[in-house]
Amino acid sequence: MELIQQDPDPSAYLAACEAVDHRHPLVAETASRLRERTGGRTDGEGGLVRYAEAAFDFVRDTIPHSFDSGDRRVAWRASDVLATRNGICHAKAHALAALLRHEGIPAALCYQKLNVVHGLVALRLPGRPWARQDPRGNKPGVDARFSLDGERLAFTPDPDAGEYDIPELHAAPPEPVLTALKRAGDRAQLERLLPERL
Repeated sequence: MELIQQDPDPSAYLAACEAVDHRHPLVAETASRLRERTGGRTDGEGGLVRYAEAAFDFVRDTIPHSFDSGDRRVAWRASDVLATRNGICHAKAHALAALLRHEGIPAALCYQKLNVVHGLVALRLPGRPWARQDPRGNKPGVDARFSLDGERLAFTPDPDAGEYDIPELHAAPPEPVLTALKRAGDRAQLERLLPERL
């Protein structure tokens, strides 16, 4: 599948928005800790790859998916996801995008149509094409991995069930996703509000 930038301007995928608030102090502090763990530098391709993988692993492994953990809170802004260590796929994608953008790595929000719209991230490292990553969080039957050479996503859409990959890369969450996250008072309400399509 060819990924399609909704905004042709590459700087759009480095910009802050309401959900991807990568200038927030908690995002900066978290990025700094991740950078130190990976050698303290994100210049050059090797440093960027190490940082991107560390950020992916951090979001995937230390922020539980709230449907798995049973957490009833709804976090959607990247800084809130990092503060509460809680979120669904969309919220975790916002957190990963913020950590990547903070270090100058273009990051897009992208989606799959499963039973509802599922949120992912695509990142672009110098000299490489966009690469989708799924920080949803692993569990039995789900084994997402960081990969630049072939996707290792949490889910493979089933066309016979009406599922499919959505090729558009968004600089900010589409309105149906953001509205559902902002309106939901708790996780149970969010489950009812999640969009089935963009």
